[in-house]
Amino acid sequence: MAEKTPSPSPQPSPRKRGEGARPPIENLSPLQARAEFEALASEIAEHDRRYYQEDAPTVSDADYDALRRRYEALEQAFPELATAQSLTKKVGAKPSEKFAKVKHAVPMLSLGNVFSDEEVEDFVARVGRFLGRTESIAFTAEPKIDGLSCSLRYESGRLVQAATRGDGYEGEDVTANIRTIGEIPEKLRGDAPGILEIRGEVYMAHEDFAALNERQKAAGKPLFANPRNAAAGSLRQLDSSITAQRPLHFFAYAWGEMSAPLAQTQMGVLDAFKHFGLHVNPLTKICATVEDMLAHYRAIEAQRATLGYDIDGVVYKVDDIGLQERLGFVSRAPRWAVAHKFPAERATTILRDIEIQVGRTGALTPVARLEPVTVGGVVVSNATLHNEDEIARKDIRIGDTVVVQRAGDVIPQIVEVVKEKRPHGARPYEFPHVCPRCGSAALREIDAKTGEADVVRRCTGSLICPAQAVERLKHFASRNAMDIEGLGDKQIEFFFDEGMIKTASDIFTLAEREAQMSPRLAEREGYGETSVRNLFAAIAARRKIPINRFIYALGVRHVGETNARRLARHFGDFESLRETARAAAPDSEARARIDTIDGVGPVVSEALHDFFAEPHNEREIDALLKQVTLEPMPAVASASPVAGKTVVFTGSLERLTRDEAKAQAERFGAHVAGSVSKKTDLVVAGPGAGSKLKKAAELGIEVISEDEWFKRTGQG
Repeated sequence: MAEKTPSPSPQPSPRKRGEGARPPIENLSPLQARAEFEALASEIAEHDRRYYQEDAPTVSDADYDALRRRYEALEQAFPELATAQSLTKKVGAKPSEKFAKVKHAVPMLSLGNVFSDEEVEDFVARVGRFLGRTESIAFTAEPKIDGLSCSLRYESGRLVQAATRGDGYEGEDVTANIRTIGEIPEKLRGDAPGILEIRGEVYMAHEDFAALNERQKAAGKPLFANPRNAAAGSLRQLDSSITAQRPLHFFAYAWGEMSAPLAQTQMGVLDAFKHFGLHVNPLTKICATVEDMLAHYRAIEAQRATLGYDIDGVVYKVDDIGLQERLGFVSRAPRWAVAHKFPAERATTILRDIEIQVGRTGALTPVARLEPVTVGGVVVSNATLHNEDEIARKDIRIGDTVVVQRAGDVIPQIVEVVKEKRPHGARPYEFPHVCPRCGSAALREIDAKTGEADVVRRCTGSLICPAQAVERLKHFASRNAMDIEGLGDKQIEFFFDEGMIKTASDIFTLAEREAQMSPRLAEREGYGETSVRNLFAAIAARRKIPINRFIYALGVRHVGETNARRLARHFGDFESLRETARAAAPDSEARARIDTIDGVGPVVSEALHDFFAEPHNEREIDALLKQVTLEPMPAVASASPVAGKTVVFTGSLERLTRDEAKAQAERFGAHVAGSVSKKTDLVVAGPGAGSKLKKAAELGIEVISEDEWFKRTGQG
């Protein structure tokens, strides 16, 4: 079995607005804030797709985290923007079809990030406010291992299954490969619960990584970029004998499903893991104060270069498991834990050229071509320049000596120009005003309400631009959309250039048309009978697809995976969405209907109307619907009596804080709304309830007390 080769270096893609170009939040009107908030949601969702789905992030961790911080700051400044559903619910990527799938009994979610002492202090203060506590809360602090997350399932003390994180809800079955790692016991020592999922990180030590690359070089094979890529590639081998030749390690630090509790504290669980024979990180420590947490962070950072394995920060967790359960989760991450990331790594090099890439929405993205330089052990030859405003703000010119930063070991960015080294005669970069692929005008859209120009310049030739057509096809076939195995970026480009696939519907008629082609596909370079047969089988397997995936695959601007799920849940069937969107002209009843969907606002409703009102899109959708069958989204998996209901909390709650009540309701499968309407199913009213209680009475909606809420949800 051939080994899996490392992925090529990812190419940058745009950010819609550089941090320096964003206006202060306090200067925004509610309308401006909502427009930016919805645009950020779409942008972040796209970056999530590229990072988790393709293992090809296109912005640095620092840029990505800046987008999320801006998104969260907008929510805090404009509370009316906050919704029960969030773009951040999604974690990771859909598992590969090459491995059997494993559904996680308890989702494997990710962590929020902080970057400064002040943010750590804010995190600790938020935990205290949420719990309504003023006394000090103990936290554990442990190194954040830069590896591949994995879950080990033990039954009656024996290892029965191992799975990667995948998309957080469903991962890849890597049991055979995990069994080759000597640090992972086949049978636990002592008396373990009947069911115990132990979670941790598979990683590769620096010394082993260097030796592996030496072997790769001697064999004429591509080198791995860093230990994390090497660990991931090793664990995902289809032949476990190859994994067995790779020196992998494992640190345990968390748990999923357990038939009986192991301890009452985080540290107690880690002690149990050690007793069972698993490795836990020896640098994990209990901290009583924020000062202790920050001191341990600095102590770990000081040891970083000598640890022998990669870490990219320190993770803080509330030690008391009872408090963890009360705090619960928000969006993609627990409220009771956060990752304190280390500063980015930097190097200096020369900017040789600036190239323009065109994305599926027509966005023109500047990419810096650099004199290759090593940053943090990885050779860097290109970097993101974000947009033309960012180039102008930093006064970046071809030939400049620039400082390059890699945050979180992903795609680099240019931090600043070393102007004293600027070559004589270097001129400011002139951003093109025409598309380099089709020659159409490239414009910056003007917001009709604010008069502000979009920071992204876009090609206007959407129907004739080959770059946009290819990128839309890539999106349609991608994992989180139609998920057509074997139809990746290179294959899409090949089929498009050969004239075999020009539209999405062409994908589903390819097998029929290929039979009449000369030469046949199997006779072309890079293909054979088996690969062609597998490709056609993969296409046929996607003729039935959940409606939310189909909506996302269409590539409607501002409709990412989260909004696709919201629309699918709300409308139920595609034709209802289609008819409503087509009729959703400004100030129409249909527009108002879309605007009222929780989490979907005017920006999305306008994009939907524009998309479905375009005759070319309508014809393509008709062609697609002749080829595929849309399946409804699966129902919320919960036996709770409030699952699927819309709940409103009003008045003063005495047993729960408002945030805790909301989080609890969502864990039971309910949707929490901020106001009472005809769609409300239940109102939980505490002392001092006013207009919402009156509205509920007028509409005949059931009203219960906080104590009754606890009884109804089975909490006594």
